[in-house]
Amino acid sequence: MLTSVAVVTGASQGIGRATAIRLARDFSAIALVARTRDKLEETAEAVEAAGAEALVIDADLTGRTAAQAVVTHTLAAFDRIDALVNIAGAVPQIDLFEMTDEQWQDGLELKLHGARRLTLAAWPALRAARGSVVLISGNSAVFPKAPYAAVGTINAAIVALAKAFADRGITDGVQVNSVLPGPVMIGRRRSYLEHWALLQGMTVDQAVSYFPKEPRIARYGEPEEIAELMAFLVSPAARWMTGSALRMDGGEVKSV
Repeated sequence: MLTSVAVVTGASQGIGRATAIRLARDFSAIALVARTRDKLEETAEAVEAAGAEALVIDADLTGRTAAQAVVTHTLAAFDRIDALVNIAGAVPQIDLFEMTDEQWQDGLELKLHGARRLTLAAWPALRAARGSVVLISGNSAVFPKAPYAAVGTINAAIVALAKAFADRGITDGVQVNSVLPGPVMIGRRRSYLEHWALLQGMTVDQAVSYFPKEPRIARYGEPEEIAELMAFLVSPAARWMTGSALRMDGGEVKSV
């Protein structure tokens, strides 16, 4: 029997991939969950190179039965779940007055309901292991704007959901926190910067230097930096921390 098992969603790229690889240093096995199998298999190779066993589970968490299938598959392979890190969920950045009901629903289904269903499905195993859960939110939870209405609304709901799970976790012995990253250089952001730089006649490096000036941060964050915070939150060192919403944003949020 393995001594510790983590489940990481959104593990095919960005923060999810970086977190899975980082947790491979602390856990015996990592269950990798995302929709794109070929990218998951690339993550699995990196996880195994870092010292943990990898289980690839290609699943679309917008499906009502997907969460239970992920948990069933993980328990069949490893017989336990010690940590769940919910990272899956790209929400479209479309103006409040332009988003359709379908676009709102797509964002809600994956990031909010996907995390909710998976946490519920994994809860008995987490309770048995006295485990940890992290849900990823974002800084837009605390300063929603019209062009990012869905992102802000869903991220705020993630923070509230994490606090509700943490409240139940006090009774059940499960630790739950949320993380609010600021601007991180992931694939979607780089693609946008490349397109914007082309339109402006800039190099990509110039665009990368230009954009952090608006939120008054020194630079964009790296996925690996968020992964270090995730690893801390599911470690024994953070055990008394629960119900917290932690920002890691380079100082983007100025409020106290």
